[in-house]
Amino acid sequence: MARLSKLSRSIAGKAALVTGAASGMGRATAHLFADEGARVAVTDQHADGVETVVKEIQAAGGEAVGYALDVREPGRIEAVVAEVTEALGGLDILVNNAGVSVGLPVDNPDYEKAWAFTFEVNLTAQVRMVRACLPYLRVSTDGGRIVNIASTEGLGATAGGSPYTASKHGVIGLTRSLAVELGRHNVTVNCVCPGPIHTGMTQIIPEDAKNKFARRRVPIRRYGDPEEVAHGTLSLVLPASSYINGAVLVVDGGMTAQNT
Repeated sequence: MARLSKLSRSIAGKAALVTGAASGMGRATAHLFADEGARVAVTDQHADGVETVVKEIQAAGGEAVGYALDVREPGRIEAVVAEVTEALGGLDILVNNAGVSVGLPVDNPDYEKAWAFTFEVNLTAQVRMVRACLPYLRVSTDGGRIVNIASTEGLGATAGGSPYTASKHGVIGLTRSLAVELGRHNVTVNCVCPGPIHTGMTQIIPEDAKNKFARRRVPIRRYGDPEEVAHGTLSLVLPASSYINGAVLVVDGGMTAQNT
């Protein structure tokens, strides 16, 4: 019997670039995309981690290339995007995953330094990546896809973390603005807001504190895994997701939906 649906839920053959892909959610995203048949460019400032992830993907039968990339370096961004598009024959998907978390109270002497560093990585680098990738995304066969990784901190706030919180609010604003601007070019821009996830950023939190927080604040009563966020990202880059634009997808186990 013939299928009644017309839109594809496959990214097989698509070319995707993921930043911050040497660990955590970026690594999970690179693995998942490759498992789904995409050709993946793994980028991160940690060259050893990039090499490891590329080898993992290739060993599993996937296609991946890797590049050391510090997203604070505009010239390096341009060079890496050029190399990626040559190696992969174009670009269909950009996932802006690279990020940092610096928590300082506003009266700390080093606050402005932390603010500048956090915004450079979490927000300015995202728009630089978009600008570098845009010429290729505009000519993608099924339409270009951009997913910016924000955070539930972009929807609320935690005391002592205003540089991170403000930068993630900025990611949501950037996403919505670019969605409006780039939709006419058949490029969709969406963002994912992960909640409490087991990543390098949360590694320093003791397990008992994580469990206590999850039982009290998260309806699912646990921290999430990076792959659970990656699947949310995947859902936004499918050819079938062509009418999802400017969306903010929260992946937090219901944390922000709960009043207390």
